[in-house]
Amino acid sequence: MAIFSNSDVKPESSNSTNTDASTTIITVGAFIKGEIDLECDLYVDGEFEGVINSKKNVNIGKNGHVKGNVIAKYIIIQGKIDGTIDADKVHIKAGGHVVGTITSSEFIIESKGIFEGDSKIKTSSSVK
Repeated sequence: MAIFSNSDVKPESSNSTNTDASTTIITVGAFIKGEIDLECDLYVDGEFEGVINSKKNVNIGKNGHVKGNVIAKYIIIQGKIDGTIDADKVHIKAGGHVVGTITSSEFIIESKGIFEGDSKIKTSSSVK
């Protein structure tokens, strides 16, 4: 099952357990192939193959697997990405695995996070 949402309506309660209405979620068991352009956050706990282009944050959950290109402001990896990443900040958490090329201004790898590939520093001339 996959949930897609890009609503401008915020939850009525300020309770932090509510799902943020401006987050798109790809859940466990979903497989999506193609290109996604977002102006909101994305949480991937299923499988995605293609191009993700978000003006905000992308979070790859523990069960998430992305094959392709990911462009976002901030990318958190707890699952796996095979491909190219372009972001201001990339954070590989424990258990996260990236195979490919990362271009970023800030790059964090936690203990037990895995990175195989090339890392490039994003300079002011390479910022889009």
